[in-house]
Amino acid sequence: MRGILGLVPRTGSVLLAGEETIRLATHALVRRGIGHAPEDRGVFAALTVAENLRLAERPESGEPDYDLVHELFPELRRRARQAAGTLSGGQQQTLAIARTPLNGNRLIIADEPTKGLAPKVVSEVARALERAADAVPVLLVEQNLAVVRHLARHCVVLADGRTAHQGPAPDLLTDAEAARRLLGVGRGDPARTGPPLPGTARPAAPTPEADT
Repeated sequence: MRGILGLVPRTGSVLLAGEETIRLATHALVRRGIGHAPEDRGVFAALTVAENLRLAERPESGEPDYDLVHELFPELRRRARQAAGTLSGGQQQTLAIARTPLNGNRLIIADEPTKGLAPKVVSEVARALERAADAVPVLLVEQNLAVVRHLARHCVVLADGRTAHQGPAPDLLTDAEAARRLLGVGRGDPARTGPPLPGTARPAAPTPEADT
């Protein structure tokens, strides 16, 4: 993900809607519509929720879409005046995700958004991602297979920095032999796949990609 965003040296090819972006600087990629929710959340603890969102505005993208953000994340509207550092870990992650659809981005990159969170909070963040994916395609890196199973339509499995598998996520996650071979788990291994997510009868409506 850092390579896609130009934050580390990179080679090869990165295409966004058919446009080569490998030579573009990070700020130019952001202006082309890539929103990033980093693994460490990156919120400003001393600022309020509203101030964190305001800092994410990009004037060149036109009027920020607060109606969409508050529709997707109604809790943030209620906590607009609360310091971000006093939010729970899950709420901070939701704030990090909420910054990404503010500017009409064409793609949201979410880097391990459930890492280190309690199971109940994992479910909250997964629902937040699902709501975001209703508006913007999501590229998701995630090791919690319950979250991947719920959200992903297409998945890419990386091993030692190389692509070991790619294809429809349900095909992999319902194939016990392939899951054992590629992921080291079976379909019914709760220790690795995580607890079932509440309300997970359907996958997300858009087509986010998941790197398991």
